[in-house]
Amino acid sequence: MKIAFVGKGGSGKTTLSSLFIRHLTANEAPVVAVDADINQHLGAALGLDDTAAATLPAMGAHLPLIKEYLRGTNPRISSADSMIKTTPPGEGSRLLRVCENNPVYDACARPVALDDGEIRLMATGPFSESDLGVACYHSKVGAVELCLNHLVDGPHEYVVVDMTAGSDSFASGMFTRFDMTFLVAEPTRKGVSVYRQYKEYARDFGISLKVVGNKVQGRDDVEFLRDEVGEDLLVTVGHSEWVRAMEKGRPARFELLEADNRCALQTMQDTAEDSYELRDWERYTRQMVHFHLRNAENWGNAKTGVDLAAQVDPAFVLSEALALPQPS
Repeated sequence: MKIAFVGKGGSGKTTLSSLFIRHLTANEAPVVAVDADINQHLGAALGLDDTAAATLPAMGAHLPLIKEYLRGTNPRISSADSMIKTTPPGEGSRLLRVCENNPVYDACARPVALDDGEIRLMATGPFSESDLGVACYHSKVGAVELCLNHLVDGPHEYVVVDMTAGSDSFASGMFTRFDMTFLVAEPTRKGVSVYRQYKEYARDFGISLKVVGNKVQGRDDVEFLRDEVGEDLLVTVGHSEWVRAMEKGRPARFELLEADNRCALQTMQDTAEDSYELRDWERYTRQMVHFHLRNAENWGNAKTGVDLAAQVDPAFVLSEALALPQPS
């Protein structure tokens, strides 16, 4: 299943993403983690030192390889150059699977050892000074969106994406790729205002959205969040000495995370798994095509010089069966 963590800057979404990833690994779930934030901090939150975090390969730098691999033998795609971030898979396309080796993972993913196992970590790459005035955040995450469009996941497999702060997460169709979106909100007016924005965007597309209250200090904070977001409040997380030590670069073993916080993470996992069971694969594919056609009309056709609507394979539907390993 695919999980997104969103929220305003400073809400703690990267910290909660990293805790959730550690929790999944402790539960022996295979995980592909993606840092899709403008500010790349997920690697550090997972224990990488500054050098290792800085040398993570940028997915955007490998976009030509990603396109060529995913295109496969799809006859509707004349060349990798004609693919854009929303290009959907069709007959002949290569798909990515969580538990496999492939050239995309070889180029863009790096193993990260945690206390209870190993994950794959991918990153969009930082927004550098050379990008100012000539690129935007969405140019960085195009490779992530293309990979998510071509990634099929089975039950108990996880793709966890730490999204950028604020409402930019909804500026492309990528927000429809997730079975569950966890919005990390502080018990403040600003925290819940971000929730209202996300809720409005998500409503029209049937997005499953739950609020994780963070930095909660007492019953009044919980009641405030409950009053503001209602039943969308799933769990709350308070002060953590384990997290404080982790942020200093000296974490204890994950098994020593406070029991209340471990219970909150388990509730999040259970909720995500319930949401995955409700996934409508036809709607999931249809939404992908919807955003591709919108992008094609608005800018893609002009940029590529190709009628990108012709890339849509009307008979193709992603399905759980495709998540099974394929013969090489």
